[in-house]
Amino acid sequence: MGLWVDEKAVARYIIIQENVVAEYILSDYINKALAQAVYEKLVDETYAGKIPICIGVIAFGKTLAECEEELHSTLEDWVLMGLKKDHELPIIKGINLNQEIIREPLETL
Repeated sequence: MGLWVDEKAVARYIIIQENVVAEYILSDYINKALAQAVYEKLVDETYAGKIPICIGVIAFGKTLAECEEELHSTLEDWVLMGLKKDHELPIIKGINLNQEIIREPLETL
């Protein structure tokens, strides 16, 4: 007697797992990039923040907390746009978002 496998259920499970893994990788990437942020208090008492390894990611805020929040948002947009436009993103602490996802055929399960 053979084992019955619901291939559609397995495929849905794999897609869900890939999305969870991708979400964790993106979160880790963003958190590790933000850990490299540099902030500066400007002469007008506002703040500027940037992530040197992520060219063009810069934000401003009236307070340091506002600047950090803006930088986080700017970085998220920058990463998502880079992925969408297939731009090469910097490798941050070993996380390489430029690698193509390789999917195994269902038959290999």
